[in-house]
Amino acid sequence: MGGFKMKNNSLEKLKKEYMDIPIPQELDFVVKKALKESRSNSTTMASKGRLRKAAVVAASTAACVAVLTIGVNTSPAFAKTLSKIPVVSSIVKVLTFREYTVDEDTFNANIKVPEISGLKDEKLQSSLNEKYLKENEKLYEQFIADMEDMKQNGGGHLGVDSGYVVKTDTDRILSIGRYVVNTVGSSSTTFKYDTIDKKNEVLITLPSLFKDDSYVDTISENIKEQMKMRHEADDNMIYWVEGIEDEGLVELFEKISKEQNFYINSDDKLVISFDKYDVAPGYMGIQEFVIPTQIISDILVSNEYIK
Repeated sequence: MGGFKMKNNSLEKLKKEYMDIPIPQELDFVVKKALKESRSNSTTMASKGRLRKAAVVAASTAACVAVLTIGVNTSPAFAKTLSKIPVVSSIVKVLTFREYTVDEDTFNANIKVPEISGLKDEKLQSSLNEKYLKENEKLYEQFIADMEDMKQNGGGHLGVDSGYVVKTDTDRILSIGRYVVNTVGSSSTTFKYDTIDKKNEVLITLPSLFKDDSYVDTISENIKEQMKMRHEADDNMIYWVEGIEDEGLVELFEKISKEQNFYINSDDKLVISFDKYDVAPGYMGIQEFVIPTQIISDILVSNEYIK
């Protein structure tokens, strides 16, 4: 009987720990909003109880999973072989799913399609992977069309290089950057990011981090200050902002968009990113600005991600 009592006490302790798992404010908000919309006619206490349970299950299930991300930038054959190696089911992997290549004298394409695997949320995982595949299929098809057109009109030089980098890989955050470098005479570079909360399996957006839209002006003013400071330290660093560049010669940077490119770095800081030519001459390349947490702390939904 003593053994049974000890086991029963252990189960009660585990149950208490399970129910006490804290729910991130961002996740709690998303769950509540979704259930409210689908059960708009239910206002009873029982409904509220089910709401809390759904949020706890969503958070605690993911919180009990040990997550490790493996980034591999290699051939599809190697990626396929690697994927067959027995691994713990909770591991999140980022692999090269498909690769498009063209290697001719004046026409070169190297396009790698990333694929995420290991997320428990299959809907989120599928939507991201479908997006990556469609983006790169479209890029390849456009390259082939442009190449054929150039060949029919006397030839020329054309190149595209597209791939991905894992910008952040911590116990909590996975940030994947997908880049495209187009070369036709000169080159242009663009970056897109996806930032995922690996514990709760939530795709983090810039607006979701903040209480309201005031972050646009707050972050924009800080970026302008950083631009000026960089220019003062090195006059070769030119930015299209008032105080450095004259208005009228180029379109000056005023403010970020609500959906501005961003990621969260390994130091839990918000990083705002601009494509080549967005806010500076081409030789400056991609421009990134780490935003001091103290200037946005009051308008963050919580300090769950940004610290």
